Amino acid sequence: MFWTCCLMCMGCTGKGEGQGTVVVLETTAGDIRLQLYDDTPGHRDNFVSNVKNGLYTGVTFHRVIRNFMIQTGDPATRPEGFEVKVSEDGDTITERIPAEIVWPKHFNRRGALAAARDGDEENPERQSDKYQFYIVTGKTCLDADMDSYEEGRAQRDAETLFAKKQLEQKDQLDALRANRDRDGLSDLLGKLQDDARWEMSENPPITYPEELRKAYKMHGGAPWLDNEYTVFGEVIEGMKVVETIQKMKTNAQDVPLQEVRIVKAYVVE
Repeated sequence: MFWTCCLMCMGCTGKGEGQGTVVVLETTAGDIRLQLYDDTPGHRDNFVSNVKNGLYTGVTFHRVIRNFMIQTGDPATRPEGFEVKVSEDGDTITERIPAEIVWPKHFNRRGALAAARDGDEENPERQSDKYQFYIVTGKTCLDADMDSYEEGRAQRDAETLFAKKQLEQKDQLDALRANRDRDGLSDLLGKLQDDARWEMSENPPITYPEELRKAYKMHGGAPWLDNEYTVFGEVIEGMKVVETIQKMKTNAQDVPLQEVRIVKAYVVE
């Protein structure tokens, strides 16, 4: 019903009233119509520029995980016609744009369009890949699932913060260990843990509002990604195509055994 309502709102210009730019991906599996949000203008404009420059023509869906998402946009998967920056090891060098995380307004529900990115360790500001993006398929989530995601996120954030504080005091901790000062080491670790707990209390991990819980329970998605990746649009037509792609068999690296490419991408004027 949700997707039908979106389509009924579409005008002759290809835009929902006040809802942003529309882009069509013509793929070898069928067409996917995307709506880009106006409140993530950096991602909208970057995506439109990539489309108009023909960058997505020929790219493959190079990462597909059932009940999670399909990913594409890597210029290195194009058969020809686009030079990419490559490291000495032969890996594509990531180009990034600033994050525009508008949560909880935009979340990783089924059909969400979001930017891929490197992990927090090498990308603490959670900047987005300039080219790659994913579309969520996900799964339905009960309240127990959402509670588990909240608890897991809180534990992960606490451990990360504690590790960060230990790294900041590495020299002092190493000196205490070298001197076999167990009491001093225990006291300093205890203080760092207390500092981490206090900082966590000042900036607590996210909890899911009731309306998001209902949406994930009814439509499904990938809530474990929320508030960490920039969601900048949604599928308004072609979810059956997305589902078809995400059900394809893949190898151990999540690459589809049957190649699926974007034949053409264009902005609906």
